[in-house]
Amino acid sequence: MSRKTIETKYLELIAANLEMVTAEINDLSRLQKLLNAKISNNWPPPLNDEESMSYFKKFIEENPDGLGWGMWYFIRIQPDESGRMAVGNGGFKGIPSEDGIVEIGYSILPEFQKKGYATEAVNGLLKWAFLHPQINRVIAETLPELHPSIRVMEKNGFVFVGEGVEKGVIRYELSREHFEKTKI
Repeated sequence: MSRKTIETKYLELIAANLEMVTAEINDLSRLQKLLNAKISNNWPPPLNDEESMSYFKKFIEENPDGLGWGMWYFIRIQPDESGRMAVGNGGFKGIPSEDGIVEIGYSILPEFQKKGYATEAVNGLLKWAFLHPQINRVIAETLPELHPSIRVMEKNGFVFVGEGVEKGVIRYELSREHFEKTKI
């Protein structure tokens, strides 16, 4: 199976392939081996469930050339005795649209929140996405009460644009032009 990674200061982001997603659904000990990282008993991160795992499994099956446009695992890299640990996941909700738009999402396990991992992971994913010339804009949606999620978006240059697709959800976006100007 192919493997795609992004290195950031404290994280390694690993694009989920079919073997990984299948292991996440059926055998977390197998996923630990595939990621070469410990996985908390609290796995999966908030707002991830069987439905979302099945969505990404189906996406990978239907888009074998779409590696990277689905889910990524966020692995904290520690040089000390605590070693590598899966702290969350996120990524894109499918291949870019014809007009160059892709949606991003992310989630961090509660015990690793408020440590900058989400901001760092999103920044790594944005840099990867904007390496692809067809990407013009990255969007993200969240609930208005999820202030830490909103802060992650703002730290990465996203701007509020209004209501999201679902009732009660708000949308933020980041254009290529703004991303390249700010060099976040």
